[in-house]
Amino acid sequence: MIKFALIKERKTPPDRRVVFSPQTLKEAAKKFPDAHFEVESSDIRVFSDREYEEAGFEVSEDVSHCDVMLGVKEVPIPYLIPNKKYFFFSHTIKKQPYNRDLLREILKKNIELYDHEVIVNETGARLIGFGRYAGLVGAYNGFRAIGLKNDLFELPKAESLSDLNAMLAELDKISLPPLKIVLTGNGKVARGAKEILEHLKIKKVKVKDYLEKDFQEPVYCQIDVIDYNKRKDGGEGSIREFYKHPELYESDFMRFARGSDFFIAGHFYGQGAPVFYTEKDMQADDFRIKYVADISCDIAGPIASTIRPSTIAEPFYGYNPQTAAEVDFREKSAVTVMAVDNLPCELPRDASEGFGRMFLDNVLPAFFNNDRDGLLERSGMTKNGELTPRFKYLQDYVDGKIKMEQK
Repeated sequence: MIKFALIKERKTPPDRRVVFSPQTLKEAAKKFPDAHFEVESSDIRVFSDREYEEAGFEVSEDVSHCDVMLGVKEVPIPYLIPNKKYFFFSHTIKKQPYNRDLLREILKKNIELYDHEVIVNETGARLIGFGRYAGLVGAYNGFRAIGLKNDLFELPKAESLSDLNAMLAELDKISLPPLKIVLTGNGKVARGAKEILEHLKIKKVKVKDYLEKDFQEPVYCQIDVIDYNKRKDGGEGSIREFYKHPELYESDFMRFARGSDFFIAGHFYGQGAPVFYTEKDMQADDFRIKYVADISCDIAGPIASTIRPSTIAEPFYGYNPQTAAEVDFREKSAVTVMAVDNLPCELPRDASEGFGRMFLDNVLPAFFNNDRDGLLERSGMTKNGELTPRFKYLQDYVDGKIKMEQK
């Protein structure tokens, strides 16, 4: 019998999401009779203690006797229990300075850490995450900003709505001007954003038409790395080569920036890849983008206008291209930026349902089939007080021997 615990989220600001909803946890218990599930009491979780109790699960203040701790965000250091297995987003794999002490403590306490972000299949594709909901809410927030800045319409905050269906119903009430929208990426985030564009019945156009034509209706173009980057030597590029050797490429995004009103950033940005646009690029007379929904939210990196993360409480800020300074997003000259870095928190119920389904299908089986596909072996970052071979690259970060990178 393996004892799993849904742990209370203790990070500030509080996160209402959870790995399993009561209903999905009920399915998990039925599917895996050798699993025992308990729930740590929480007054902030989107599903109440009573809902778990009504689904047949024990809710208690102390789950320290359980073997596997299932959480969403980082566990504060004082609450880490030695010699346990933990699942949560640790935000350490990019050597984020603010969590180095967390990883050190995990090693010190002989904890086996499984970061949700590195749970991948044999080809390296991520198996679980909140990406779809980041894309859904990020695109929604982008349209909300457009409505507010131009006094066209007023969409409510997603967090004030009951669920995804309620959010989509709000979009049914608005009418859009003839915007040209460029969406980057092809993963879960971009697909979530695309769901919003399709719900609004915005016409999708091919790259050539998008770049060469103007339209009397809202349109969007979805582009991948080879559309917005080009080989420095002018040769033919490929996606595979780009990911392997990004240094051979330079940005070609300005051709889209000259003809777009709204940029939805749903891509994954890898280390060493070309930036999308610089401060200088934004000062050009033909830089047209006025609204940026930066769902990827890499700060001071590939998108010059993303100078800080925003918050659910204050999701928008303005960027003045001429001064490179933050201004009110309603200012006429400002590029309006949405860079909330915890977007799925605005739809905690739907996001938790979707996440739990992925965890049930992809992760739980590994505990009961001798890790047949090597999922736990691949995903484990720490074991026996040491970094596992795949994550040895973090050793200098743990030792404090390098200048740490800030996400």
